[in-house]
Amino acid sequence: MQTPAPVRHPKFVRAYRRALSAGVVVVALLGGVLALNAGRIVGDLDERSGIAAFYDIPADAPAGPPGSIVKSEPLLGVPLDTRAWRVMYRSTDLNGAPVIATGVVVTPRGSGPSGGRTVASWGHPTTGSAAACAPSLGADPSLGIEGMRVLLDRGYTVVATDYTGMGAAGPDSYLIGATEGHNVLDAVRAARAIPEAEAGTDVVLWGHSQGGQAVLFAAELAATYAPELTVKAVAAAAPAADLSALMKTHLDDISGVTIGSYAFSAFSEIYADRGADISSILTPAAVAIQPQMNELCLLTHIDQLHAIAQPVVGSFVSADPTTTEPWATLLTENSAGGASFTAPLLVVQGLKDELVRPADTEGYVALVQSQGMDVTYRIVAAATHGTIAYLGLGDLVAFLDRVGA
Repeated sequence: MQTPAPVRHPKFVRAYRRALSAGVVVVALLGGVLALNAGRIVGDLDERSGIAAFYDIPADAPAGPPGSIVKSEPLLGVPLDTRAWRVMYRSTDLNGAPVIATGVVVTPRGSGPSGGRTVASWGHPTTGSAAACAPSLGADPSLGIEGMRVLLDRGYTVVATDYTGMGAAGPDSYLIGATEGHNVLDAVRAARAIPEAEAGTDVVLWGHSQGGQAVLFAAELAATYAPELTVKAVAAAAPAADLSALMKTHLDDISGVTIGSYAFSAFSEIYADRGADISSILTPAAVAIQPQMNELCLLTHIDQLHAIAQPVVGSFVSADPTTTEPWATLLTENSAGGASFTAPLLVVQGLKDELVRPADTEGYVALVQSQGMDVTYRIVAAATHGTIAYLGLGDLVAFLDRVGA
């Protein structure tokens, strides 16, 4: 067979060479990324063996001050140029009772400043409410920490709580503001208990969605709950700040059934002594699906969750929880803004967010501005609920630079 003569048209040759060069660059970049992350991937896989045992709570675990460590273990699959640990630590619930929480601590390699590194305590968005939905149990425990690389590059130690009841067994904490806030602050204390993390007392609180609510409560509680810590800055991306507004917005849609299932189950467990009987607010059909809904994790089982939830869309609640007691009061109590704080606050919101609506976030911003707080509000026009924490990182960096955190 005769070999075809090479094509010599100048435009074709130039285009071909550009494509070839681009291909070589892409392959090289991909190869570099794979090489840099090969150790992390291998480490992540190696850690899966026996991981469940870490989340077994020792009998004497509750004994000890909030933030003290029950146990920790180094992580093998870590981000580039870092060290990291999985931790189990002590915390308290909304009533001050001892609880156990888990999470991860990640810190840059190399020596930190003499006073210790600033600690960025991350509040994660909704992943579910079951123990298995804990981010630290994931294949890559640090993957879901939005903006982690930015924070590490600033020299921060990063800590991320799972929240009580996720990872290790414990009472449900979903959208229970004070418990989540305690978990976020005690995670900083846990990081400080690891000498190699070089964690200082300066703190930045950063969270998204549910985690936005968690860090706002942490900021409100910090002065009395953890007075040894100095909260330098607080940042929240599309925070679930006003639970009444959030619930009102989604009473008759699929998001309301999905998120509401997590929330009403949590509230009925934690506030049973205040008359929060789930059958008093949900229809019989909605009550029936609660066990299934609460076993599933949002990120990995969204199709199953929606399939179970769809039949009760429009017939989920038997009354409006934002006007029916004790639910109305409980939603208000677990909405941020009940107390002010002195640390500067950044709130970032996407205009394409269909879960936490811009109007609801603007309502929270107006509330805290009326309290005299130092608030920076930034809108990202193209951001959805899922992308706002990443698309808002430029605003986060500018904010941290401005306030000197």
